[in-house]
Amino acid sequence: MALKLYGVPASTCTGRVLFCLHEKQADFELIPVNLMAGEHKQPAFIAKNPFGQIPALEDDDLTLFESRAITAYVAEKLKDTGSDLLRHSNPKEAALVKIWMEVESQSYNPAIGPIFYQAFIAPMRGQSADQAVIDANLEKLEKVLDVYEDRLSITKYLAGDFYSLADLHHLSYTHYFMKTPYAKVINERPHVKAWWEDISSRPASKKVMEGMSFGAK
Repeated sequence: MALKLYGVPASTCTGRVLFCLHEKQADFELIPVNLMAGEHKQPAFIAKNPFGQIPALEDDDLTLFESRAITAYVAEKLKDTGSDLLRHSNPKEAALVKIWMEVESQSYNPAIGPIFYQAFIAPMRGQSADQAVIDANLEKLEKVLDVYEDRLSITKYLAGDFYSLADLHHLSYTHYFMKTPYAKVINERPHVKAWWEDISSRPASKKVMEGMSFGAK
């Protein structure tokens, strides 16, 4: 039975899972959730994710939510297919993947997320972007990227010389961020820029990005 993913391709969190599913060459069905109609807040979807947020994943009698937990499950379930995104055969490499997954979740995402919101979501809701919020989070993001620049001057990818979930988890937000006037903070750091060009040009990455679209203002 194919995996069932509930969400929308433009969503950063749904996208995070889609990147993993395509990277692992998974057999899955994407089931659209009508956010404009509030379908994600209705009982049928709340039964899948009690927080009423996309995505959710069903695998037979198992239902998962939280995109990073879903990608870890998919990477584990399909560990013998496609890229080994968790480095199962090497405990030391696996530990480094987990470290940089945490860095993305706890340092990178909290800085880039508010910029994405102001550049893409606020205008969709008829709101003006708050430049003060953008500037404050750009400062935070640049500090994180300085650490990345140092790290990526030593290794090709964040956890080592191999592509992993630690890199993949950056794809959704960075894809949109690179469409903003603030992309220079990545482009002016040569190792970060090379890393981004590498991970965003993977076949699975390009396939998912084709369906990811918001209008920045």
